Amino acid sequence: MQRHKSVEKRALTSKKSNLINRMGKSQIKTAVNKVLDLKDKENAIKALNEAVSTLDKSVKSGLIHKNKAANKKSK
Repeated sequence: MQRHKSVEKRALTSKKSNLINRMGKSQIKTAVNKVLDLKDKENAIKALNEAVSTLDKSVKSGLIHKNKAANKKSK
């Protein structure tokens, strides 16, 4: 690896964005699985609204593509 300032900066920003992306995708998976695991209707509807909100926020921030979010919502 070359010893340029820009290379070192890109390595740092890459690590940061990797961490943020992993956390965001983990939140999506957790929210979706929470909806699927619930049995009673009232809590499932609340969890579904939270999962849809999480998906929409991740699309807005550019974490996932809008079609992927739509696909997950429809399932």
